[in-house]
Amino acid sequence: MHSSANDLLPPRLRRALAKLGSDISLARRKRRLTIAMMTERIGVSKQTYQRVERGDPTVAMGTYALTIFVLGLGERPFDIADPSQDEQGLLLDAERIPKRVRAKKGLTSR
Repeated sequence: MHSSANDLLPPRLRRALAKLGSDISLARRKRRLTIAMMTERIGVSKQTYQRVERGDPTVAMGTYALTIFVLGLGERPFDIADPSQDEQGLLLDAERIPKRVRAKKGLTSR
């Protein structure tokens, strides 16, 4: 039995992608851009672009990134994974800092 990518996604993530698609659609319409204009600028088919506006998880991430860029919604749409913005990762790093630092035997400091 074959499961689609949409079936594998948690409902919360499915809703988030649908919202992203809806937000992209609204941004396009506010800018008075047609779907044909967007497909030409992004270099995808009409069907692929319509899947973007539906928040389809099978559309390539690059297509979403280019769509966001073309609409002027952000130069760097995927800063969400930036290590300096990763609060949990920063907390884990802080927990790993040793309480004391000792020189290894046989090594001298200068």
